[in-house]
Amino acid sequence: MPGASNSDDEDDEEEEEEEEDSEPITTVLCSLTPGKIEQATIDLILEEDQEIQFEAVGKNTVYLTGNFVDQTPAHAHGDEDDFSDLSDEDSYDLEDVSSDVEINPDDLEDDSAPSNSRFEEINTEEPPKDSKKRPRDSDVTDADEPKLSKAEKKKLSKKLKAVNGEAIPTGQENVEPKAVEKKEKSKKEKESAEKPKPKAETKEVTGGVKLTDHKVGSGPQAKKGDTVSMRYVGKLQNGKVFDSNLKGQPFKFRLGAGEVIKGWDVGVAGMQAGGERLLTIPAPMAYGKKGQAGIPANSTLIFEVKLVKIN
Repeated sequence: MPGASNSDDEDDEEEEEEEEDSEPITTVLCSLTPGKIEQATIDLILEEDQEIQFEAVGKNTVYLTGNFVDQTPAHAHGDEDDFSDLSDEDSYDLEDVSSDVEINPDDLEDDSAPSNSRFEEINTEEPPKDSKKRPRDSDVTDADEPKLSKAEKKKLSKKLKAVNGEAIPTGQENVEPKAVEKKEKSKKEKESAEKPKPKAETKEVTGGVKLTDHKVGSGPQAKKGDTVSMRYVGKLQNGKVFDSNLKGQPFKFRLGAGEVIKGWDVGVAGMQAGGERLLTIPAPMAYGKKGQAGIPANSTLIFEVKLVKIN
């Protein structure tokens, strides 16, 4: 039939066209560097009823990951009648909808109820007397401070005085006593060093004996007939020591009895216990022309004497 042959020819032509259209098309999606870990982002739009084949050229392994987004319109699925049986009440039922936070209606705050404030209200009422809670330092008044007795106040005032008895200035209560004492001692030493020492007065007595008191003792003065205990150092005018008594038993003699040279009887008279005196005795009041062992004749003698005690 002529009509039938024409339809067969048309079918053959369509099949040939489909075969021509089905030839694969090669497209380069990305190029990666061998030996490195690289990533490439590719956005592809895939049409329906197409076969897609991904091919990696090279030795490196390629991982293909991503998301497939279905962009088919919702009305194209033909599922409109699936929801027609749902009632209005069921369509808005949210009981099956999950929530990240489930809240009990009883836990919701009532706007009419007072909300918890971030600020804590301070209670100004005084605590009970039997409370053991320690009050704040700012709450302690002068009336709460312990009263000191007169003895305690006196003791406290002594602590706030320096070594010299002067009050420590305000703000220096914590100064250590040792530091204050050291400072006062240094001050006194400096003053004593700057202050010129008074020159000892020398006086001449019987026989030309010269007396110079370096230190005045205390107590009664030695007089004729008293037994005195002495320490001494005897020198010549050139400074050579010929006799001394500095340790052991002090030298004892009876004053004015002629037991010593005349210069001693004259020079020691009037001294007090603890006193120190320099005696310059000319030769006639010493050994004169005779001389002694270690003492040439006609020698002026110099004695540094100390009266230990009067017996």
